[in-house]
Amino acid sequence: MSETSPLVEAQEKFIDAVAAKAMAAEPVPLINALGRTLDQDLTAPEDSPAYHRAIVEGFLVNTAETREASEENPVSFKIVGSVAPGDAECPSFGAGEAIEVQTGSILPDGQVSIVRMWEAKRDGDQFSVSRPFPPRFFIEDQGCDFKQGDAIISAGSVIDAANVGTIASLGLNEVKVVQQPRVTVFASGDEVIPHTDTFKPGMIRDCNSPMLAAAIQTAGGQANAGGIVGDDFDGFIAKVEQALQTSDMIVISGGTAVGGRDFISDLIKKVGELLIDGVPMRSGRPLIMGMAGNKPIVAVAGHPPEALRGFNLFAAPAIAKLMGQAVELPEDAQQ
Repeated sequence: MSETSPLVEAQEKFIDAVAAKAMAAEPVPLINALGRTLDQDLTAPEDSPAYHRAIVEGFLVNTAETREASEENPVSFKIVGSVAPGDAECPSFGAGEAIEVQTGSILPDGQVSIVRMWEAKRDGDQFSVSRPFPPRFFIEDQGCDFKQGDAIISAGSVIDAANVGTIASLGLNEVKVVQQPRVTVFASGDEVIPHTDTFKPGMIRDCNSPMLAAAIQTAGGQANAGGIVGDDFDGFIAKVEQALQTSDMIVISGGTAVGGRDFISDLIKKVGELLIDGVPMRSGRPLIMGMAGNKPIVAVAGHPPEALRGFNLFAAPAIAKLMGQAVELPEDAQQ
């Protein structure tokens, strides 16, 4: 049996501490539901399809009357009516009679079948068939997709375009989704400047904040800018504590160690509980995680590629769990 890697152990320890489905629910219009997380199982308010319907063009006949049909002994029918999509009911018909149907037409119960156009030899209002047809042939029965009360989309699912179509088919224009976690992003370091500022030697443009904000949105959260915080320990604590009042999660890039001090580790200890103080893997020292009450704190490296890597390994799964999604811990090929 292979041993669990230090990375997986760290991921599991951190994600286990994150509350599942910690976010409240809110209704949103269907047009705004794409990419949101469904709060509870969506059940069908009605059968789909809501009535028996034809899935090809042809002629509706009584199945039993085709039983003895063959090339040598064709069976004839007279067309006595028609039904088109949008009609509320299918006309009745008797022995030796048939109804012309179109794709989507409403059809009755019973032992009836559709003879496709190309399988009928037509002559005016008469046609004949040369083979038997099975019951309900090319008929889509009411509720064959799903029945009233069936769970159609599971809670925790991220609503995609197909889901939007399914929800619309149920006649719904509003859906209850999980609120998006509000995630505040901080960049740390005296040398870090806003990416729009004039560059000066020795400075580093803050590309992590916009990059991580984009990653947060991709993961389903709402990104808030905490700004750039210098190497002021007490000042940083004050900013994080203030952000925790309106945020569900904190992400920090850079500032792991300042002047020999475990800067971010000590900060997390001040505002909450330190869970992961570095991971024994390549570039794993800046990976520091903790909890402030029920709010996750994730610290990643200052180097942009490593910052995004750390986010994907720890912060993205935490966001997913906060929203009640099924969490799959991502693997990392660079351990």
